[in-house]
Amino acid sequence: MLHTSVTPAGRFRVGVHKPFYEVVNLRRRDQVGRLGILADGSPVDNRVNFPAEDVREESARWIYEIANAFAFRGATYIDSGWARARARDPASIRIRPRPDCSLFQLLGNYLDLDQVRQVLAELPRPLLYDLAANSTDPEELMLLARGCCRMVMGRDGLPTGLRYRRDDNGRLRAEIDDFELFETIANNPFLPDPYKEVMVLRPGVQGESEIVGEWDDPHVFEYLRRNSYIPWGHFAANMANDAIRYATSELSLRDMQGLRHLYYQRIYVTLAGQLGIEVPARRRCLDTEELEALRRKILQEAAAGADLHTATLWGWNFGYDFSGSGCRLHASHQMIHQQYAMVPAAVELVDGGAMASYSCGDLVAETVRGYRAEHDRDFFADFLAAIRGNTRTDGGDGESSLVVWQDANVLLFVPKAQVSQWELQLMVVADSDQGPVGNVIEAGSGVRASIDRGILIAQRVLAGLGARMVSSIEYPKRLGQANGQRLLYSFLPKLPWSMGAFSEAQLRFISSHFPEDFATACRARLPGPEITGQAGAPGEG
Repeated sequence: MLHTSVTPAGRFRVGVHKPFYEVVNLRRRDQVGRLGILADGSPVDNRVNFPAEDVREESARWIYEIANAFAFRGATYIDSGWARARARDPASIRIRPRPDCSLFQLLGNYLDLDQVRQVLAELPRPLLYDLAANSTDPEELMLLARGCCRMVMGRDGLPTGLRYRRDDNGRLRAEIDDFELFETIANNPFLPDPYKEVMVLRPGVQGESEIVGEWDDPHVFEYLRRNSYIPWGHFAANMANDAIRYATSELSLRDMQGLRHLYYQRIYVTLAGQLGIEVPARRRCLDTEELEALRRKILQEAAAGADLHTATLWGWNFGYDFSGSGCRLHASHQMIHQQYAMVPAAVELVDGGAMASYSCGDLVAETVRGYRAEHDRDFFADFLAAIRGNTRTDGGDGESSLVVWQDANVLLFVPKAQVSQWELQLMVVADSDQGPVGNVIEAGSGVRASIDRGILIAQRVLAGLGARMVSSIEYPKRLGQANGQRLLYSFLPKLPWSMGAFSEAQLRFISSHFPEDFATACRARLPGPEITGQAGAPGEG
């Protein structure tokens, strides 16, 4: 049996545990002792921890178990006690803004300026890391920045560049004393922009990656990561040093269109090269009409029998954090950037032959295949019916909708079973002439515009709730398949109280709210009409 919550009736299957049980007491000794005292002096002890008899639980809190719609994503467990509290007040689903933090100003209340600088210079390394990550004082951050690396300073007192040296192999290296501290300072949004630029944003300061694409308004660079952990190289669309974006709340629709245009362009140009299709540009960006014409030529070649079973790869790690203990908490830089590549159809085996290469979208395809084999029905048709006809997980009378925002082409919604407590998903609901849109090659200009808008809305909503670190991924269909698979995006915030542990490693995801109440909280954070306005015509593909 396929492990999914989606049913042929177009409803979600929801389980509920109503625990009652008895536990045999195998403890040999008691270790009763005092824990402390109450305000009136009466003792507090741990006697309750040492029962004399077996333990009997008559009625523990109900736990809802919901299999993920996609079998490869496990199941979500909702604690009814926690969730009922959120249901009474969905606005409580949020992360509070970080408080102002300045050791520089605090010390200035007691010491003179030279003494303050001396204290900051001699702070233990863990305290420096925490201060670099959490300070909201630009002056303090500038002082820390100048202390961890050597800078070239202009007459106005602002940095104009870094000082470099050659290592033993003759390679240029910036004079940085502590790279983690340097990065953490540079990724703090409160560091003044001139420092950000010379430390991490100016082209070339982070290495020799070539810039092979560009979007002008606003300015976005496309970097090639030639020797990448993604085989065959990958690309990164980065907001440029003269268009600094350190928060998704600062990101405009035009910004998102630029970042995504470079993604679409690179994918289409790469495929065109594989198919022998001439690209109508060199040393400039293709305009929207040229991009659409190129996409259609690729589809024509594919329809004529071109053997293409590659897949796209797209992801976005937003947000940076580094703890005083030396743990990097997210694989990213704060400056907004998105990464992408092409995944080949197959990979050579070291002992000869070949095997299929991995793409996360293939896991969705397996669910689609398994559902068809078990029910002789289209998975995504029933999935959409379940989303649109959702009833409350707890069977109550409150809000039941999972939908956060939609237009004619895409649907932004809360998954019934979230794998991050704050997960959102964006699904393309539009069809092309060949069927459901399953990847960006099948997505016409109107659908692409809707995707761009939907991604931005998802990020704005999560930012409004207080999310500071969000991993976003694309689940694409491979080229050349006709399986009814729809293009899907997942947005996965990392929460301070839920970074992941053994339960999540077992694909058992714990949630403290009902998905319907999270959807309510998200709708309350929707941005204004300049972002949420309609994009694309119905069904355009």
